[in-house]
Amino acid sequence: MTDLVLAARSFAETRHAGQLRKDAEGSPYFIHLEEVSALTERFGGDETAICAAWLHDTVEDCPPTSVEEIAAAFGAEVASVVAELTDDKALPKAERKRMQIVNAVKKSPRACLVKVADKSSNCRSVLETPPSDWSDARRLEYIDWSERVVSGLAHCPPEALDHFEALVIRARREIRL
Repeated sequence: MTDLVLAARSFAETRHAGQLRKDAEGSPYFIHLEEVSALTERFGGDETAICAAWLHDTVEDCPPTSVEEIAAAFGAEVASVVAELTDDKALPKAERKRMQIVNAVKKSPRACLVKVADKSSNCRSVLETPPSDWSDARRLEYIDWSERVVSGLAHCPPEALDHFEALVIRARREIRL
């Protein structure tokens, strides 16, 4: 890992400290960031993309973190990718989800890679360690929505898309209504 990637990991770990996943065990949120960054690296992400993978939820989920703070600490390129991946929390949840589908086609290659890694991680979690209060129908709804988001990503490595699609197929086979 480069010094910049290590710094991004440390920053994310500090900002997400105490945050938990919605699974029954209440796993540390940091596990998700580790998986997204590992997938980003596995599918050819450069230093900028890997940093953005570590930081992709900090602006959205760790107030008062800002894109400007990310730029000051990690550079304009990393901040630009993080900005592409950040939902506008001022919008209602349904609109944020709709905008992820609409905006997928506009994402840069780096943002596409991190987004497919993020959706892969989330779909794996929904399949293997789902939120305890989610029905099978709710889990499949999330998988379907994620597939709509990823289908709009124009600049993803084929291997990353294949990995995501394999998760979707597995989820549909294993989650029964």
